[in-house]
Amino acid sequence: MANSKLNLLIQTLSLSIFFFSEFAISSLAESSQVFTQIKQQNEDNEPFVGVNIGTDVSNLLSPLDLVAFLQLQKITHIRVYDADPNILRALARTKIRVIISVPNNQLLAIGSSNATAASWIGRNVAAYYPETLITGISVGDEVLTTVPSSAPILLPAIQSLYGALVAANLHNQIKISTPHAASIILDPFPPSQAFFNQSLSSVILPLLQFLSRTGSPLMMNLYPYYVFMQNKGVVPLENALFKPLTPSKEMVDPNTLLHYTNVLDAMIDAAYFSMKNLNITDVMVLVTETGWPSKGDSKEPYATKDNADTYNSNLIKHIFDRSGTPLHPETTSSVYIYELFNEDLRWPPVSEANWGLFYGNTTPAYLLHVSGIGSFLANDTTNQTYCIVMDVVDSKTLQAALDWACGPGKANCSEIQPGENCYSPNNVKNHASYAFDSYYQKEGKAAGSCDFKGAAMITTTDPSHGSCIFPGSKNSGNKTKQVVNSTQLRSAGERLSFNTFSSIRIIAANHLLHIFLAAVFPTLLLFLL
Repeated sequence: MANSKLNLLIQTLSLSIFFFSEFAISSLAESSQVFTQIKQQNEDNEPFVGVNIGTDVSNLLSPLDLVAFLQLQKITHIRVYDADPNILRALARTKIRVIISVPNNQLLAIGSSNATAASWIGRNVAAYYPETLITGISVGDEVLTTVPSSAPILLPAIQSLYGALVAANLHNQIKISTPHAASIILDPFPPSQAFFNQSLSSVILPLLQFLSRTGSPLMMNLYPYYVFMQNKGVVPLENALFKPLTPSKEMVDPNTLLHYTNVLDAMIDAAYFSMKNLNITDVMVLVTETGWPSKGDSKEPYATKDNADTYNSNLIKHIFDRSGTPLHPETTSSVYIYELFNEDLRWPPVSEANWGLFYGNTTPAYLLHVSGIGSFLANDTTNQTYCIVMDVVDSKTLQAALDWACGPGKANCSEIQPGENCYSPNNVKNHASYAFDSYYQKEGKAAGSCDFKGAAMITTTDPSHGSCIFPGSKNSGNKTKQVVNSTQLRSAGERLSFNTFSSIRIIAANHLLHIFLAAVFPTLLLFLL
């Protein structure tokens, strides 16, 4: 009898330990998955600044080079105007999140056929996700105002694509919406009086109801530049550029007494009030386009590099301040800057080709003042720029510029002498780049100090190579500090991740221990009796 009880105890303990270990492993794995999902959701819910990437650019970077450039510039969110398979492949296994688009000319086919919509999702989304982090689909672009004849097919197209996302079980990861022009909102100031154009209500209301049901954003293309241009003398330039205002210049909504220190916040709140008028209060605004042109024709005197720098630099700071809007201080809309590159193949007017942060060759169109506000465009600040040789310059011109820099210009050219670190490769272009940067840094990066009669250009890419360290790198006094801080931040983040996961493991282990004891205890009693 004693032997049978002992055998029973051993068998029960063995089975209990087996099931305990199996359940523990699966539960801990599940806990790890849950933690990863929570972390991913938290990252996705943080307000961000992204960029739009248009392709009407001479000598556009190859997809692989484009992705490398995005990573160099610490750009983590992009929006493209199609679903180029080469770009989607190049984005695979990076941390860059992308909104892809359905061009306006594809709306009719998709809105008329569920099979076409399913094929589009299979070909452009399911084929790449999750290796490529597709976070959204923008269906058409400003359809209601640019191609009103397609308005009746817009919502059916969105619904068909959403149905295909549901079928692929991707509807929770990928949101679907359509970008609108600001002009669909009438009487936008004061924001409390704003309302959607009633001639569009047959499309707008069911669309907003769809966005509410699916947790998708209202996509808006909002340009304070155009508001200012159309209301000069009424809207102060400072208000359009996020510049500090005296109280007398602040816009005040007489109905709510909310103070607006910038035009963009007023435009976003106008969208919220317009939705509220239709009893929609749970849809967030996502600014899919905003920006300021850096060059214009004689009729566009405010399209300047200084204004573009001021607008986009202050915009980035404003989003990362996470101060929301006067109506919704708890909610900060994410924005996509229009745009990454100047689309030099677009015109007229002149400004159409000059909305980019960079030229097509990745040279900055102007230098943003964004240092100290986070990692976005960390390599595109006034503290990290270099002066190098322009791509196509004849050797005679380069030699003359090199001689001047190392002679009358008093640049320190010791490093490009024979046997020194920057002597190789021994050619005039390499030596001139070093000399140009030496002069540029010596002059404190002053305006005009990187010209050399058109032979030089400013770049944010460090031209240092091997043991050859360019003067711009040597002079970056805050570089070490930034690396240390980022390491500290990463360590703190890792500690937080570890502590959170450890807590999950402790809770799971306690839970499993109770199950284990509950299974074993009756057998122990039986044995003892």
